[in-house]
Amino acid sequence: MESKIRDIKTAVELVRDGAMIAVGGMTNYRRPVRLSLEIVNQKKRHLSLLTPSAGLESDIMIGACCADVIRTCYAGLEIFGLAPMFRRKVEAGELRMVEETETTLAAGLRATVGTLAFLPARCMSGTDLFRVRPDIRKVTCPYTGEQLPALPAIKPDVALIHALAADQQGNAILGGNHAYDLELAQAAKTTIISTEAVVPHEEIVKRGADIIGFDVEVVVPAKHGAYPTSCYPDYFLDGKVFVEYIKACQEDRFDSFVRALCERGNGEI
Repeated sequence: MESKIRDIKTAVELVRDGAMIAVGGMTNYRRPVRLSLEIVNQKKRHLSLLTPSAGLESDIMIGACCADVIRTCYAGLEIFGLAPMFRRKVEAGELRMVEETETTLAAGLRATVGTLAFLPARCMSGTDLFRVRPDIRKVTCPYTGEQLPALPAIKPDVALIHALAADQQGNAILGGNHAYDLELAQAAKTTIISTEAVVPHEEIVKRGADIIGFDVEVVVPAKHGAYPTSCYPDYFLDGKVFVEYIKACQEDRFDSFVRALCERGNGEI
């Protein structure tokens, strides 16, 4: 079987301007930071970001003017505070936020995986979310007659996911916290996986694959590809970098900080 291994530049060239990008990982854990930095390097524009929790990787793409839209239910850096560039761009009217909940995202992705136009759910009933999400309609349950929100299918163009290990065919191991990554890989038209290590297929079989190679188009070897977020058990998050990032944003040194992070990422961290 042909290897899916590609260098990071070639992989990110698959991301087209205007695409919807699904970002894997959760909060400050196992985020595809190296892939996000390469998106910045290639000056991608007019992207829509899709993620249940937008973290450092998303904030960097937003600050670099790569994204115009974000669909998420949280944007921040956990104990380090709010995501500074997200907040700045939203307040300036330069970034449109589509209000989501974890359930609306999960149902939209599952609808795509099931080749459905929508999935019904109760998650928005009795709330004001319909005011900000006019695209979500209601349907009548054929069994009970109940009116239920119909959550439309979400179809990402590209999923960016960082894995602990993967083989050359894209079978990948995520570790204990899968976040939404399995659904993102299945729903996206193109899935790009960066990985701490490329290992023999036999090792993946022994440990058990979380993502199946059938759902993956490209595998990018990227040791420390989630840095400075954590990739447990390989490494913990680097809190010092998060503090430096927030300070750089406050002092209008975002561009120089990101350049330095790109340079650090190109070598051994």
